[in-house]
Amino acid sequence: MHDTPSSDDDRGLFAPGRASASVGALALISLLAFEALAVATAMPAVADALGGLSLYALSFGGMVATSALGMVWAGPLCDRRGPWRATVLGLAFFTAGLLLAGGASSMAGVAAGRVVQGLGSGLLGVALYVGMGRVVPPALHPRLFALFAAAWVLPGLVGPALAATLVHQLGWRAVFLAVAALVPVAGLLLRSAFAPLASHPAPADGASPTPSLGALAWAALAAAGALALHEAGSGPLTAPRALALGAAGGAVLLGAWRLLPPGSLQARAGLPAVIAVRAVLAAAFAGAEAFLPLLLTREAGWSLAQTGLALSLGAVTWSLGSQCQARLKAPATRRRGLGAGLLSVAAGLGLVMAATAGLGPWGWLLPGWAAAGFGIGLGFPMLSVLTLQLAAPEAQGRAASALQLGDALACSTTLALAGVLFNAAGSTGRPAFLAVLGLCAGLALLGAALAPRAFAPAR
Repeated sequence: MHDTPSSDDDRGLFAPGRASASVGALALISLLAFEALAVATAMPAVADALGGLSLYALSFGGMVATSALGMVWAGPLCDRRGPWRATVLGLAFFTAGLLLAGGASSMAGVAAGRVVQGLGSGLLGVALYVGMGRVVPPALHPRLFALFAAAWVLPGLVGPALAATLVHQLGWRAVFLAVAALVPVAGLLLRSAFAPLASHPAPADGASPTPSLGALAWAALAAAGALALHEAGSGPLTAPRALALGAAGGAVLLGAWRLLPPGSLQARAGLPAVIAVRAVLAAAFAGAEAFLPLLLTREAGWSLAQTGLALSLGAVTWSLGSQCQARLKAPATRRRGLGAGLLSVAAGLGLVMAATAGLGPWGWLLPGWAAAGFGIGLGFPMLSVLTLQLAAPEAQGRAASALQLGDALACSTTLALAGVLFNAAGSTGRPAFLAVLGLCAGLALLGAALAPRAFAPAR
């Protein structure tokens, strides 16, 4: 049962009873999209101004790592208290992190702000999934997630260029502070939609309305392990650092094993495979996207504005891919589409690698990044739809939390490993970037190999 007056699917996403939710979700996702693309565009300027290039990966991965805590907190909170409380908490932490990063005097301070910001993004991501999943009937979920992707179009077109302008005119701090000023607007738009949503009745297993201390402890362990990976990989790869990397990686795996549904690490057929495939898909794209601006500004000699155009292209093709998946109806067609999306990401990153290796002009990077964006746009929403289909209504919060938790742990770990490879190669020159891109392309190929399991019957 959905918390809407009617479940007539042909009324669309903006019909009475769900229009305010759709508008609010569009506003918040657009803001999050602008923040992600603007910060990615501005980060090379931040590194130039503050130094601390060894902490570059942490500025992205630290945010993703702590989002795990927010996701674990948000899932049961949404299931038993409704999505609005998690939304308020998420907006508060997200804003605080932006203010900390915007006022930082060192790269470590920027990374610390991003760590706080991550807690808010984890809460917001799950709250949006659950809130919209309850407002919108299942038959409209493919269109819903296509709408989520469409919300990236305008920020994708103007966000990087606007970020470059802000950096040149006002300095890099303006990028963080401008986003912080807009957060209350998105909160007000969502309030009327999410605040009235009732919580689901208590599940049969008597789950607590808030996550157990054990679950939060495992999430803290996984997040700490991911952050320790970044720290261990931020310097020369000595024997003690190698041991620290192994211990930190073990902490991430142990936390993931205890927090994700059984079989997720093995990509067992059904929901566990959905979580695993989404995780490697997200990690492949996020790892490449974090280092792309640095590659273009340092090796290709592109300006921040030109780099922003490349990021915009990927955001637009992501939306196009998502619109395409919404038109795929038959399960067999969607299964083939998921595999094609992962292969498109791998092929696109391969073209980016070819340009980086000097096998062709830097212009090759643009169609390569466009193909990668289209591929993740094709596959990402399919896996979101599958998650809501496979989870019982009263467990959608926990399922959405697990899905995004898998994304967060995989992305943060990948960014940490990318930082290790980057620093081991001297943090400069094309070989360092090729190592990072090769890691990401390999993950996309792994996801393509695992994709059929997401549609296979659970064992």
